[in-house]
Amino acid sequence: MTGHQGHDRHGTASISYLRRRFLTLTAAATVLAFSSEPGRARAEELGDRVLGDDPFTLGVASGDPLPDAVVLWTRLAPRPWEPDGGLPATGVIPVSWEVAEDERFSRVARRGRATADAEFGYSVHADARGLKAGRTYWYRFRAGSWVSRAGRTRTAPAAGSSPGQMRLGVASCQQYDEGYYTALSHLAREDLDVVFFLGDYIYENAIDARAGDRQLPEGSRLPDVFAHETVTLQDYRLRYALGKSDPDLQAAHAAHPWCVTWDDHEVENNYAAHVSQDNDPTDAFLLRRAAAYRAYWENMPLRLPHPTGPDMRLFRRLRYGRLAQFDILDTRQYRSDQAYGDGWKQPGPDSEDPSRTLLGPAQEQWLSNGFRSSSAIWNVLPQQVAFSRRRLRSQNSPLSMDAWDGYPAARKRLLDAARTARINNLMVLSGDSHIHLAMDIKEDFDNLSSPTRGVEILGTSISSGADGVEKPEDWESLLAVNPHMAYYAKRRGYVVITLTPSQARVDYRTLPYVTRPGAPVSTATSLICRADRPGFERPSP
Repeated sequence: MTGHQGHDRHGTASISYLRRRFLTLTAAATVLAFSSEPGRARAEELGDRVLGDDPFTLGVASGDPLPDAVVLWTRLAPRPWEPDGGLPATGVIPVSWEVAEDERFSRVARRGRATADAEFGYSVHADARGLKAGRTYWYRFRAGSWVSRAGRTRTAPAAGSSPGQMRLGVASCQQYDEGYYTALSHLAREDLDVVFFLGDYIYENAIDARAGDRQLPEGSRLPDVFAHETVTLQDYRLRYALGKSDPDLQAAHAAHPWCVTWDDHEVENNYAAHVSQDNDPTDAFLLRRAAAYRAYWENMPLRLPHPTGPDMRLFRRLRYGRLAQFDILDTRQYRSDQAYGDGWKQPGPDSEDPSRTLLGPAQEQWLSNGFRSSSAIWNVLPQQVAFSRRRLRSQNSPLSMDAWDGYPAARKRLLDAARTARINNLMVLSGDSHIHLAMDIKEDFDNLSSPTRGVEILGTSISSGADGVEKPEDWESLLAVNPHMAYYAKRRGYVVITLTPSQARVDYRTLPYVTRPGAPVSTATSLICRADRPGFERPSP
C-alpha cells in the first residue's frame, strides 16, 4: 500500500537548514504575517511601463461555479521564475476581464476591471456575476497591450432545477519532479462540467536542475531557486509558478472550472493543524503555514477573503441543482495530531480516542447541518485522505494514522450525521495515496454483511510516484483482506464521474507512464452505483 508514512524525508542537514530559517522569525511576526493592514497606503499604479513581456505566462483559470457566477483567475508574471514574477516588489497593475457567450468574444456577457497587487503576488480574482445558469462561457484578461489566452468555463444549474446529468473530473497529487502532467492534457479534452482537485497541487521538496524524473535536457534546466524546500512566501510563490508554467496544467485549467482543496504538501508533508511533521517550533511553523496559505490563495480560483495570518477557511458548499450537493472539506487545518507518531501503526486507545477529530468541531457541525438541509440526490464529499478502512493483512494489521483510519470516532460521527439526515447516496472523493481505489463504505468494516453507507472513489495521482504499475505486488493480498474494495491499481491518471438521477458511473482513467511525455490514456475499469442502493457494481455490457 502506498501513502505518506510520516517519515523524515529531508535528512539532518536539510532539517537544520529549515530550523535556522524558522528561528530568525519571532512570535510577534507570526501573528502579523501576511495580514493586510486596514491603514495600508494606496500602492502606486505601475501601468504599462513594467509589462514589456507577456504577463500571462501562468495561464488562466476559473472556479467555484454558482448558477449566476464564476471566479476568474490569473496572475501576472512576465518572468515567472524570478521573485515577484519579474515585477516590482510593490505596486498595482490594472487588469480588465470579459466573459463571452462564444469563443470569438462577439457576444460579451460581462466585463469588469480588477487590480493585480504586488501584496498578493499580482494575482487576480474576479467574481464574474450576472451570468446565466447552466451555460458555457469563455473568458480572458487584458493588462496593458497584452491579452491572455481564452479560458472556457461553465456555471452551475439553477437552484431547484433537476439536471439530467453532470460529469466531473477528480484529480490530485502532481509532484513536478516525479513526472509529466500528461494526465492533465487528457483531462482538458474530457467533456466535463467541473474538476475537483483534492490536494497536493505542489510539493514542498527541493527540486534539482533536471527536475528529477523529468530529466530536463541542457538548456531547459531549472534555476537554483527551486533547489531547496519551500518555507517563505517567495518560496511558495515560485513553486506555484513552476507548476503553473506546465502547458498541460494550463490547458486543464483553461478547459474547465476547478473546485480545489489542499492536503499536506501545499505546506509540509503530513502536518496536522499547528504541528509540524518535524516538530518545529509552533510559532515558526505557523509563520510557514501563513506563507503557504497565502500563496495557495493567490494561485487558486477562489473567492475572497484572502487568508489572515496562518488561518484560512477553505471548506465550502456548492450545489448542482437537485442532482448533487458538494461539501468540500479541509482535513488538515483543524485535525488532531496523528496518533502513535504517524505512519502505519497498530490502532489503539490513542487513535480510537473519541475526542480526536479530522475536521474540527466547527466544520463537523457545518457538515452535519448541510446534510440535514440537503435536497440533493447525491451528496458528495470532495476531501483529501482515504476514508474507508484499508488493512494490509487479515490479522493485527497496521492502519494509516494519517487517514480516517487514524480517526475512527470522527468517521463514525460523520456517518452517523449522514444517517440521521437520511442521506442515502453518500459519495466520498479522496486523493493522497497515489493509487486508484473503489471502496464500499461499510457500517462495520469487520462485518461484510453490515449495511453499505456509501461509496468512496479514491483517485490516483497525476504524477506523484512516477510511472507506477497496473498491479502492484500487494494487489491480490490487499483485495483479499479488504472485501469492500472493488478496484485497486497503481498507475497515474484521474477519474471521471457521471452523475444522473438514477446512477453514478465511475471511469478510472490511467496512463502507462509519466516519466516521459506523450502517454496515451485509457479507461482501466468502470463501475456504477445505483441511486438509493449504495455500493459498487459492474456496469452491464
